[in-house]
Amino acid sequence: MAAPFRKYPIGIYTFEEIVGSNYLYVDKTAHVYNVTHNFKYVFLSRPRRFGKSLLVDTLQCYFEARKGLFEGLNLAQMETEWVKHPVLRFDMSRLKNKDIELLKQTLNGMLCDYETIYGTPSYDTSFGARLEFLIKSAYAQTGQKVVLLIDEYDSPMLEVFHDKEKLSEVRDILRNFYSPIKICDAQLRFGFITGITKFSQMGIFSGINNLMDVSMLDDYFDICGITKEELQTQCKSDIESMAQKTECSFDEMFGKLTENYDGYHFSENSKDIFNPYSLIKAFATNKLGQYWFDSGTPTFLFNIVDQFKTDLTKLEGTKVLVQDFSISPEGATSALPILYQSGYLTIKGYDPEYEEYTLGFPNREVRLGFLLTPP
Repeated sequence: MAAPFRKYPIGIYTFEEIVGSNYLYVDKTAHVYNVTHNFKYVFLSRPRRFGKSLLVDTLQCYFEARKGLFEGLNLAQMETEWVKHPVLRFDMSRLKNKDIELLKQTLNGMLCDYETIYGTPSYDTSFGARLEFLIKSAYAQTGQKVVLLIDEYDSPMLEVFHDKEKLSEVRDILRNFYSPIKICDAQLRFGFITGITKFSQMGIFSGINNLMDVSMLDDYFDICGITKEELQTQCKSDIESMAQKTECSFDEMFGKLTENYDGYHFSENSKDIFNPYSLIKAFATNKLGQYWFDSGTPTFLFNIVDQFKTDLTKLEGTKVLVQDFSISPEGATSALPILYQSGYLTIKGYDPEYEEYTLGFPNREVRLGFLLTPP
């Protein structure tokens, strides 16, 4: 009997659609269980198109107790209670706009969507006060603590990064919006915040004293992306199909995929991580290409490279200190930490004595794309 046709979730970040429609899904649900039971407020930094939005959607499905979606996955063996919580989810990439008034209108619309469910304050008030009302109202109406999911928190600021006046305005809007997270601690079950950079965590989330940054923890190095083991097991048939169609052996195809898309490290002891976006595109097209790089290098990144007069040909083997990874783009003294957070450099080595990381290009795709693309 022929194997069922495999579909690839290109541009699809909805957990229900992926697991319910025979799309390729690499099981990350054990991480969902662990991160939600080990911490209350979590921050995760990963490069663009690395699976953050799918992870956020998976978290939403989990907290909405949609048990059937997890059948056959790791989390189904771990969870026994399946409590349904009200979920407030905000995709901040929708606020990616240089026009401050349009940004405010979009955020207003996002709040209005939930206010149709949980009610509207009886007075004109700020974005933050409206979010506080929603959290407290959702808790009062359901009797369950609220889950707050913030995806791509830094998108609005990266859009105006080189306009200091607008950057200050956007920061003030977001600082006010996020302020209820501390005020409503008693009504919140879990908070999850994703982004590319460590952009002004202290300036925007300073009220959250126990925000746990799992971005560089060994236990969560593979919470996004695909490991070699996952590729060889959960994606074995995909490699075999690609090898057959390109007339090479399984080992040869695995080697080519490794050379082009492997090599990311997100902690001191991280194993190699493959870029999920490029892998899926390669499987779907049966061709190797610079899919992640060609999907759009952020303008702000080239601006930062130019600002610090970074020699792209000398990035291999550069060194940074541990504390450099906590620097926001505003406080950076070189482009290196931002290049790492954005996925264009990765950890190649770590010296515990000097708490120093060695950085380099993760793979052939990024090396060629970055060096051959003009600023």
